[in-house]
Amino acid sequence: MTDVVVAAYARTPFGRFGGALRAARAPDLGAAVIDVVLDRAAFPSADVDGVYAGVGMIGAGTLTPARQAVMLSGLPETTPSLAVDRACCSGMSAVGLGWKDIRLGEAQALLCGGFEALSATPRFLPRLQAARPGAIEMDDPLLLRAPVVDRQIAVYTGEESLRHGVTREMQDGWALQSHQRYFAAQARGFFDSELAPVDGVDTKNRPIRLTEDESPRPDSDPEALARLKPIYGSLTVTAGNAPGLSDGAAMLLVMSGEAARRRELVPRATILGYAQVAAGPTSGTTTPALAIRKLLVSHGLTPDAVDLYEINEAYAATPLVSTLVLADGASAAADRLRRRTNVHGGAVAIGHPLGASGARLVMTLVAALSERGGGIGVAAICGGFGQGDALLVRVDR
Repeated sequence: MTDVVVAAYARTPFGRFGGALRAARAPDLGAAVIDVVLDRAAFPSADVDGVYAGVGMIGAGTLTPARQAVMLSGLPETTPSLAVDRACCSGMSAVGLGWKDIRLGEAQALLCGGFEALSATPRFLPRLQAARPGAIEMDDPLLLRAPVVDRQIAVYTGEESLRHGVTREMQDGWALQSHQRYFAAQARGFFDSELAPVDGVDTKNRPIRLTEDESPRPDSDPEALARLKPIYGSLTVTAGNAPGLSDGAAMLLVMSGEAARRRELVPRATILGYAQVAAGPTSGTTTPALAIRKLLVSHGLTPDAVDLYEINEAYAATPLVSTLVLADGASAAADRLRRRTNVHGGAVAIGHPLGASGARLVMTLVAALSERGGGIGVAAICGGFGQGDALLVRVDR
């Protein structure tokens, strides 16, 4: 089996809900980033074997969103594509699928990642209900609920976090740290290697060029976070310690090492492994840890052997609980893991466009390992109703 490398990557700035990217279609965001990645790698579009794109929210309300992104980009219309629907895991699942195909020799170069336009997600009007006389009820999929679970995700996240001893105060503290770490990284240009400006609109619908993430709040402080009331009846989750609904796209050019060397491309990282898990429907705070553990065991590694972690801040509770689970409940060991988790901030600050987040975690991890001079790292993410993914990468010194 061949080695698999990340040759290039890019993402749009992540727009806040109803913000500068509110009028953008998800496939357009995906197409824009596809073109940037190919340009950064100076890679011929005709040599891309396929596009695997995660789209977490019901296909972005569109038919074959990945196919549309291909047709809107500079790729040939003969490029195969696949839209991956695994909720928030989707973008990382797309990278994992690409890794498998390349290892098996079924492809040489794939564009893997995801995109989301939550601001444009349509509400649902049941067809049968609309056919009857009387009042009509609409459903909003952004409430993130389903018949398989009787509570909204924020509600059971709060319950699960408290069951593990992770309090509201701890979650607010992590949220504040997420913003502080983000702005410290931004000030030294850390995110420049990721970001690709994209067209948007201002509050008066005038065209603008979005160059930075919209959601980070420089005025976030402990007192303001403490004043926020929990959402949806949650015990701990507030608008301050959860990421905002976001719009954006993120893509990586994933290749066989042999193909990269043949083209004299310097790999940004080597993908060593990928793991996928599922557990109980309310287990989202722990599934990143379960995926990480599965991945580390298969490679003969311990949690302390990993230099850096990126664990998606689906809520601030998620990395807090997952690091505690990885540490087998030992607070001191969990604190050691947390010091090297999301060291440049996470989704609470940056935002969480569901389909794009998994790919964003991978590129942020690669950039962070490069900044420290190399090492190994794990990116992990939870997905709706008990799913989890993890990816192991190495950056050579």
